[in-house]
Amino acid sequence: MNLSTPLSHSPAAERNGHIILARLQQLLPAQGRALEIASGTGQHVALFGANLPGWTWQPSDLSVDDFPSISQWCAQTGATQVRPPCQLDVLAPRWPSAGTAFEALFDLVYCANMLHIAPWACCQGLMQGAARHLAAGGRLITYGPFFEREVPNAPSNLGFDGSLRERDAAWGIRWLHEVAAQAELSGLRLTGRLEMPANNLLLVFERQAG
Repeated sequence: MNLSTPLSHSPAAERNGHIILARLQQLLPAQGRALEIASGTGQHVALFGANLPGWTWQPSDLSVDDFPSISQWCAQTGATQVRPPCQLDVLAPRWPSAGTAFEALFDLVYCANMLHIAPWACCQGLMQGAARHLAAGGRLITYGPFFEREVPNAPSNLGFDGSLRERDAAWGIRWLHEVAAQAELSGLRLTGRLEMPANNLLLVFERQAG
């Protein structure tokens, strides 16, 4: 790995990382095991790994092209409790999609800004996979924009949704009640809805016993 190579960078991850971190510090116990879905550049997992020292993090992504960036960000932030990234397709019946199987259940599955830039089937895959790999009482935490019944849609979200659907008809901002219903089918219950800047939400789902 060449640490002199310029890091891949997501402006959105830079803007929202510390805000999400502050929420996680409020929500999570002092220690645990976490799986990040769709790690992308690795900015989030590097930040969380450096600032939640009692937690071990497993980054993952569908594309192996991002793996060097994930490792570089973790090295730069000194996040020593982050494992090497693994390839993971949320639609696959086995997580991870390649390599060694996960050795134990997770206390947290974290996924930011994926549901609106993926087909709806990925929501089902995320919920089913999280249910398989979360310990009882473990949490799935998702971040991003959502539409809600009886809540006026922000003009910026409406415009964003339109631009997403122009790029890919299978993409688009999801309705919160539909996401929650899919979670229920997999044994996950929505227990928290936290408003975030820029009309985003942090959603907390809890794995039910059995």
